[in-house]
Amino acid sequence: MLNFLIFGPPGSGKGTQSVKLAEKFNLVHLSTGDMLRAEIAAKTELGRKMGLIMEKGELVPDEVVIEMIAGRTDRAENVAGFLFDGFPRTVEQTHALEKMLNDRKMKIDSMLVLEVDHEELVKRLAGRAELSGRPDDRDPAVIENRIAVYREKTEPIINYSRERGIYQPVNGMGSIEEIFERLSVFVSKYIN
Repeated sequence: MLNFLIFGPPGSGKGTQSVKLAEKFNLVHLSTGDMLRAEIAAKTELGRKMGLIMEKGELVPDEVVIEMIAGRTDRAENVAGFLFDGFPRTVEQTHALEKMLNDRKMKIDSMLVLEVDHEELVKRLAGRAELSGRPDDRDPAVIENRIAVYREKTEPIINYSRERGIYQPVNGMGSIEEIFERLSVFVSKYIN
């Protein structure tokens, strides 16, 4: 099975594009945030463990997130592969994900990175705040901080992916359909 990472700063459209790519190419869209919430809501053993950790205001340990992802990959049937959205967030998590995939005779095939101008990100997030009412998209200082944190935390993963030969920058400017077509060109190099 194929494995794609999709990255982009807040407002780059990676969530929107992930859903479209997963549907077109028969990929499982793995959003770790969605998966965490689903495990907790389902009251699974893993969900209970994560709920206790999160109630204390602590981050869920990498090994627990990897365990959750491993369970999801092990249960998947009749799919072309996986599209990881929001994970990994550090080089250490990237190593852990690679090990888990390697144990299953898989690897990370490509890291798709949506590149969007700073001004466009701010504009998109402000527009999203109007539609969704998300408080974190309303405050310009919070928006700037989220973008800065993304750049600081993701740069090491991008450099690591470049060294591994899996880094694929994608122009994230334009309409949803234009960006989707660009992403589709790269994914279809692996799936056909």
